[in-house]
Amino acid sequence: MTTDTHAPDAGPTDAMVADVFQRGCTSRHVLESVTGRWGVLTVAGLRDGAVRFNALRRRIDGVSEKMLAQTLQSLERDGIVVREVRATIPPHVEYSLTPLGRRVADRLTALIDVLEDAVDEVTASQRAYDALRGA
Repeated sequence: MTTDTHAPDAGPTDAMVADVFQRGCTSRHVLESVTGRWGVLTVAGLRDGAVRFNALRRRIDGVSEKMLAQTLQSLERDGIVVREVRATIPPHVEYSLTPLGRRVADRLTALIDVLEDAVDEVTASQRAYDALRGA
């Protein structure tokens, strides 16, 4: 009896299936980076094209230089953002979205649009909740 070492693939193994609900899944880490406090605003802020660091920092009101730098670095590592050093005098750095980053940004901005459109509804709900709890 011979053994066929080229048997058809039986399908994906547990190691190959992405599942954000599993602790060690890469997709969970990326989800945390993208949806963290500054990740959403950073990705959305880059949606319209390449931006220099300080321009992005001004756009994202309240983010510190340190937090923006860490967020950009994390998003770059995950393949969401690309950092490009421009060989100008003086040299400067621009950040932009990768194709994956653009797909993510499209979905995030859709969520942002829903939330911005619902501000009155959310505010009314918060007031009602606070009134019931004596806040």
